[in-house]
Amino acid sequence: MATFLYKLGRLAFRRRHFVALIWVALLTLAGVGAASAPAAGNTSFSIPGTEAQKAFDLLEQRFPGMSADGATARVVFKAPKGEKMTDAVNKATVEKTVKELRSGSEVASVADPYTGHAVSKNGTVAYASVKYEVSGMELEDSSKDALKDAAQDARDAGLTVEIGGDALTATPETGSSEIIGIAVAAVVLVITFGSLLAAGFPLLTAIIGVGIGVSAITALASALDLGSTTSTLASMIGLAVGIDYALFIVSRYRAELAEGREREDAAGRAVGTAGSAVVFAGLTVVIALVGLSVVNIPMLTKMGIAAAGTVAIAVLIALTMIPALLGYAGRRIKPAGQKSKLLGGGRTPKKPGRPNMGTRWASFVVRRPVAVLLLGVLGLGAAAIPAASLELGLPDDGSQPTSTTQRRAYDLLSEGFGPGFNGPLLIVVDAKDSADPKAAFTKVGDEIKGLEDVVTVTPATPNKAGDTATITVVPDSKPSSTTTEDLVHAIRDKGADIARETDSQVLVTGSTAMNIDVSQKLNDALLPYLALVVGLAFLLLIVVFRSILVPLKAALGFLLSVMAALGAVVAVFQWGWLSGLMNVEETGPVMSMMPIFMVGVVFGLAMDYEVFLVTRMREAYVHGEKPSQAVVTGFRHGARVVTAAAVIMIAVFSGFIGSSESMVKMIGFGLAIAVFFDAFIVRMAIVPAVLALLGKRAWWLPKWLDRALPNVDVEGEGLRAHADREEEKELVRA
Repeated sequence: MATFLYKLGRLAFRRRHFVALIWVALLTLAGVGAASAPAAGNTSFSIPGTEAQKAFDLLEQRFPGMSADGATARVVFKAPKGEKMTDAVNKATVEKTVKELRSGSEVASVADPYTGHAVSKNGTVAYASVKYEVSGMELEDSSKDALKDAAQDARDAGLTVEIGGDALTATPETGSSEIIGIAVAAVVLVITFGSLLAAGFPLLTAIIGVGIGVSAITALASALDLGSTTSTLASMIGLAVGIDYALFIVSRYRAELAEGREREDAAGRAVGTAGSAVVFAGLTVVIALVGLSVVNIPMLTKMGIAAAGTVAIAVLIALTMIPALLGYAGRRIKPAGQKSKLLGGGRTPKKPGRPNMGTRWASFVVRRPVAVLLLGVLGLGAAAIPAASLELGLPDDGSQPTSTTQRRAYDLLSEGFGPGFNGPLLIVVDAKDSADPKAAFTKVGDEIKGLEDVVTVTPATPNKAGDTATITVVPDSKPSSTTTEDLVHAIRDKGADIARETDSQVLVTGSTAMNIDVSQKLNDALLPYLALVVGLAFLLLIVVFRSILVPLKAALGFLLSVMAALGAVVAVFQWGWLSGLMNVEETGPVMSMMPIFMVGVVFGLAMDYEVFLVTRMREAYVHGEKPSQAVVTGFRHGARVVTAAAVIMIAVFSGFIGSSESMVKMIGFGLAIAVFFDAFIVRMAIVPAVLALLGKRAWWLPKWLDRALPNVDVEGEGLRAHADREEEKELVRA
């Protein structure tokens, strides 16, 4: 592989005009497609195989006019202090608002608060339920504007009015902190390379790669039902790895120049060596992201595949466009150790020959490996302690910032009708095979009324055929509480008994039940997914490092970092530590998909640092150095670059902490802290300590396995043979 990539790097260096033209054409094509495509909406949420989804599908069949997947809105009214919603003036205002809401072209139905028993017991709060014929992502802006205008008219009349539901769901905003993250990355690159031009190349190629990836996602959003979160996460991961991959190749190019190589040959060798590490690091990330499809949650699958596509683009750009740009730069890119004149180049170093920080740190670790190993493991173990209290759930309007109308509507409904009113359970009774459907409906309602944590059970509402009915159950606890989850399981247990007695089927659905089923499905899939991803990557790393213990150490180190990162997420988003600093207004359960998403993404990113750092050690060992000296050599060449890459990735991920959407905020923080733990504690401390303790045993591989494995030559050993052959050809010609 190293020889092939060497030739590719030289070709891109020579044919730089052609390479640049291809990537600019792809960016233009993707941009035109994105500009002409419909805007991305919210991904339709379906969870195949769950009871909540089965009930939802049954409603589609038995209640065809119900618009079960249509957007909903709750317009919540609160009377001025000292007044009630039943007062004549306030009642007239609400009725006028209801009439105005019914005039919308996409409105399926509007429930009047006074005929639908939607006024609180103390009379201060009331709400009107609006049902639309289309989903939230298909809802026209004119319908949203009409909803807002109707609410504003009621406000002007003196009422407090807020709107909940998914009808007004907006595209999340990341805020200015994302730009700050890129700015931090630029500063780190300038410090690392000592050159504005060299620093600009990784940023330029990463932005082009993300531009192509996100534009392609936007262009396909309508056809593939890709939500706005999909492109946000793809840009987050694509930007981080795009900068890192380009950073490693540019850094290796400057190191090759420092050894006196010609620029074209240096570009080829940089792509042949560092590029090989980029390919395998990218493969581990792609495997981890595509592996999310095994969970069988369409939204998660789409997020993973879209992000994996962006990572693949980042790899291709790093291998081709970076050497092309280096060709354009010519002598303006200085060898390693030299700075541009603008940044102080040409000055005599104060202490020539002094070992760099990476060399000094690695030498310290090699001298005291046991102490460093124990300190690193104990530190990560302490950070992981909060993970034992992990509670999972999915965000609802209660987790929105208090500045949003959805959150204020949520709070008003909790105040007027109780916390469980924001998460009603929808019971679907399928009595098609029952001899007495009406009796079955009645029995289900009566049984549920006798359960704990139940406030209200509405009478059964049958369909036209009379074989299926819906019953709404309002819990006493809020939607995200474990008490509500226990109630869902209790209803399902009762439903199993009723099914045997009445030949009917009882299914529990609604957003709350769907969230509970999603959490359960993700919990069940976590271990199989972990085994699949870690197993495949373990095999890949055996091929790369030609060792058993090094990939095993890499996997165990990843588990340490991801558990510590989950502990930090629990401490901030569930316990509320530093919540003010992170702008977390509402603590609660951690998002259900957070553990499995972190496992996938963090594993891929963790293997990046493992590959980049340890391949340099492997290269030194293969070329004859002792194991302990190879560790120091690997750090001398790679520590500065890996540190810069980690800081850049942390800065990029931290930029998404400013997002207005709690899911994106949580993922941004989780990935940033995970990269910090993995890069600076696991890869920079635990890895060299373990390798120092193992010595030659770290690179042991059974002979039969060594013969069976393909030789991918990540260390670039084949480049020496290739160079020798080229020299022989030159001598023959001479």
